[in-house]
Amino acid sequence: MAMNILTQEDLHCFRDELFQELRSLINNSVQQPKKWLKTEEVKKLLRVSPGTLQTLRINGTLQYTKLGGIIYYDHDHIEKLMNKNLRKAKEL
Repeated sequence: MAMNILTQEDLHCFRDELFQELRSLINNSVQQPKKWLKTEEVKKLLRVSPGTLQTLRINGTLQYTKLGGIIYYDHDHIEKLMNKNLRKAKEL
């Protein structure tokens, strides 16, 4: 029966490779938000009710696309809208 002996150096190499792989997975998932969001995702993101979201659509505040009965919102447009309406706090 053949035995494989692991050294501390082997374990250190394995650890380094594992951390490198985990870092790459985390960086890839953080850097790429979804381009198109569904209604439920937008309600959670903006913390608004279905009626408020509908009002934002109707009055043209929030652009959307409807395909096959599903409404999609552009994440970039939502972010621009939020930044456009940003109010600066008063300095103390």
